[in-house]
Amino acid sequence: MKPAPSWLRPLSTSLLLLSAAACTVPQQASLSTASSQLQGDAAHPDRTHNWVRTELYFGTGLADEPGQGISEAQWRAFLDREVSPRFPDGLSVFELYGQWRGKGEQQIERLRSKQIVLLYPDLPQQRADIDAIRAAWKQMTGDQSVLRVTQPADVSF
Repeated sequence: MKPAPSWLRPLSTSLLLLSAAACTVPQQASLSTASSQLQGDAAHPDRTHNWVRTELYFGTGLADEPGQGISEAQWRAFLDREVSPRFPDGLSVFELYGQWRGKGEQQIERLRSKQIVLLYPDLPQQRADIDAIRAAWKQMTGDQSVLRVTQPADVSF
């Protein structure tokens, strides 16, 4: 392969720098523009402000012991009893593999897990509902925790 002509090197370097600069637009500017354009629809007017996304992670059993732990029937009964009545407008459930080390433990546990993703208006009742779901799971299973991740969300229907 022949080397590029000497006059082409500065041009290609300039194009590379311009491309990189175009990719470094501050994300905050693009996010604020996008959120100011979000709108509800006729069925959900103005329901796009002050929403959050919460992910909840539930350990259902040790990964190396598939016959042990929480069965699919027990999981669905928990969803029907504790989650769906509190968030009847919808949710997503994902099956996961994860690992963690419990408080005071030396060994890492590899777990089968379920993740629930909820999108909802950020109101005190919904936050209380999340806490009630976590408490119910810990009481049912004896688990030390249910990981919760909550972030602001721009939502549009």
